Amino acid sequence: MTSNLNQKLIQQIGRSQRISILNLLKRSQGRPVAEMAGKLGMSYMGVKQHCLQLHREGYLDTTRAPNPEGRLGRPEMWYFLTPKSHELFPQTSNTITLELLGSAESLYGATASEKLLYRLFQTLAANYEEKVKGESVAARAKSFAKIRDAEGYMSEGNGSGAKAKIVEYHSPLLDLLKDYPVIERLEEELVSKVLKVPVKRTAERNAGQYKATFEVA
Repeated sequence: MTSNLNQKLIQQIGRSQRISILNLLKRSQGRPVAEMAGKLGMSYMGVKQHCLQLHREGYLDTTRAPNPEGRLGRPEMWYFLTPKSHELFPQTSNTITLELLGSAESLYGATASEKLLYRLFQTLAANYEEKVKGESVAARAKSFAKIRDAEGYMSEGNGSGAKAKIVEYHSPLLDLLKDYPVIERLEEELVSKVLKVPVKRTAERNAGQYKATFEVA
């Protein structure tokens, strides 16, 4: 699947197998070659060669995972995304947006940017509420995740009845999140409003990996 990748940069990456590898790694905290080969239906050496090329281009890094207790031999090599890989995936934030928020603070005070972001997320929540379908919390979570996935958040929703969890493996707002962490709270409030129940947002970042989880509180 190529829809989650920045179409303008696909030509720089190469063949579709590499795109599949990048998307698979984006939805994880790293994987060994053998596991990727099994999930993608590719040969071990085919995946290995693509990973080596992506590593040379700076999109992947490696680590050796400790062997399970009782297993001898060299630890298995795992591949994971680097921060550079972020440029391959959709981004809605940009330099102009950051400069506008900074200018608002300079002109109207330190809270101006937060007020603008708050107003933006109110509008986003209202738009999502119109689009999200489902009577149960879980149904709404799956509907919301489907919309967000199409927007580039690589979102997955699951659960049943009143129990639900949404996991997002990418954020087009990552550049903004670094400078405006208030967005984390605003996202939590947005999802709570759309699902009509309180949710708790947690996030993990490691090199080029990102994962935000929204779980019914």
